[in-house]
Amino acid sequence: MRLIRYHLGMRSQSTANSAQHTNTQFDFAVVGGGIVGKASALAMAQLGYSVIQIAPDLLQTITLVPSFGQRIYALSPSTKHLLSELNIWDGLDQTRIQAVRDMRIYGDRGQKHDQLHFSAFEAGRPELAWIAESDLIEATLTQAMRFSKNLHSIEASVDEVRFEPNTSPTLSLSNGQTIQARLVIAADGANSPLRQSVGIEIDQHSYDQHAVVANFTCSIAHRETAYQWFLPNGDILAMLPLPHQQVSMVWSTQNEHAKHLLQLDTKAWSNLFGQEVHDQLGELQLQSIPASFPLRRIKAHRLIGPDYDPKLILVGDSAHVMHPLAGQGLNLGLRDVASLLDIMKHKESYREVDDRILLRRYEREREGDTSSLLWLTDRLKKLFAAQSPIEKGLRNWGLGMVNRSHIIKRQLIERALGEQLHG
Repeated sequence: MRLIRYHLGMRSQSTANSAQHTNTQFDFAVVGGGIVGKASALAMAQLGYSVIQIAPDLLQTITLVPSFGQRIYALSPSTKHLLSELNIWDGLDQTRIQAVRDMRIYGDRGQKHDQLHFSAFEAGRPELAWIAESDLIEATLTQAMRFSKNLHSIEASVDEVRFEPNTSPTLSLSNGQTIQARLVIAADGANSPLRQSVGIEIDQHSYDQHAVVANFTCSIAHRETAYQWFLPNGDILAMLPLPHQQVSMVWSTQNEHAKHLLQLDTKAWSNLFGQEVHDQLGELQLQSIPASFPLRRIKAHRLIGPDYDPKLILVGDSAHVMHPLAGQGLNLGLRDVASLLDIMKHKESYREVDDRILLRRYEREREGDTSSLLWLTDRLKKLFAAQSPIEKGLRNWGLGMVNRSHIIKRQLIERALGEQLHG
């Protein structure tokens, strides 16, 4: 009999909340406590399935402070649609969300025509995207989870999981509990021990860069516009609009430069940006402590496992990680959730949730979207990192050419929005 086990981390203290759960058999076990994990658990519970979500610090209270958090996401219409379906969107504090109605992308020559402009007006819709804090989304999801009768949460780590043929997976937890579930959803991050446990290989590439993030006030109104500059040295600087005349910076840069940026004081940050940034946003004043995270690309070879009897599916960062230049990482992960929700909602009545046919449907649905978006993002990153005069000239000319083509721009907008435009 084939048996797969994995061990994860150190033992954690179980909470009183954990000890109250006497049910040990569930339809779904979701391992991971981030936005994608919480959305997965809530989606399956709202379909009427019994769900257990397991992660350390899963029920930790998230306190929103008046200033905006550092982890900021651009949310596409596909993400808004999913959060609306889960009854989350209307629960978000709309005063902390900024609509994006224009996007402007600039080449590295500083010439007027080397830019790409996306407009909500041209796309025939009120907004292109929304900017929101990670903490805001997580706090709202956590609140909704507490009122879902089919959803149980355990603050614990998974010490061991066993996959055996024709048997539900068994998870041994750090609080001494043993859980069985028909299907395990791996939302346990880019280094996913669950993914490794079933032998799913990945393609991985480090960009040898970090993204430095911080929030600023700007003296010139951002006009609901997201800006991005491809800089001559290969860096990418994005300024995303926030409420109250603030912007969230994402600066993708070489590792050593990232370390340098993290050491700057408030005054040094005010004098750091080039004239092209000040022309659009005026004077910038630092409002948060800068932070950084490494940049890499990851793509799992499979989205379900083990091969001989799949009982696990990958969602979010456990399945894919991409460069932030397109701002689509979280959106892609939540499209995983949306696909799983749709498949389970419309499955044949005679199929169980762990039916191999359903799992293959999920894998096929997600493969095309994931592969194309990771490929496009990676190629754009490499194109704008190239330093030869010919490549620089071609890419800047390309920005202007695309900007003049309504058809190409429309296709790019559709990809960014995660849904088809009509009309």
